Amino acid sequence: MWKLNTVSTANILGFLALFSYILTILPTCLKVVFPSTRKTKIPVLLLKFRRQLGILAFILALGHGWILIIKRNLDFLDLKTYTIYIQGISTFIIFIFLAATSNNWSVKKLKKKWCRLHQLTYLAMFLLAWHICDKMFGQWSLITPLAIISIFVIIVLFLTRRYLECQDKYSQMKKFK
Repeated sequence: MWKLNTVSTANILGFLALFSYILTILPTCLKVVFPSTRKTKIPVLLLKFRRQLGILAFILALGHGWILIIKRNLDFLDLKTYTIYIQGISTFIIFIFLAATSNNWSVKKLKKKWCRLHQLTYLAMFLLAWHICDKMFGQWSLITPLAIISIFVIIVLFLTRRYLECQDKYSQMKKFK
């Protein structure tokens, strides 16, 4: 039986990190899945502040993790810590790489490798879904349903976007044959 818990500061920071992160993925998904949104300023505005939103997501995730590390007195020399928190740790490592390279210098130095590195954001999206479902299962708070719905909506939008992009490439290839 699930019981509804109060919302902890760590969970609020985790939810805000998730929301900021989703805002970094949303503009491209909106433009591809809902082409009519190109006429609005929402995707343009989100794209303009994408790096800042990504850094904000990282800082909020750092706060989320830090509070939980202290609260649970986690021992990083114990292998069990990594097996229990593999999704959160993996996602945070990806966020470290993305945040550290979210600057013009890194874009210039890494060139095409920067784009490949930032594709890890989509792996992080799936890890976050796993993390939320695994860690919040059975201990729901008021924001748990919002987090679950949000991550799965962005995953569906992303998968729809990828499908439409593949369809477009396929039709382009057929056109040139």
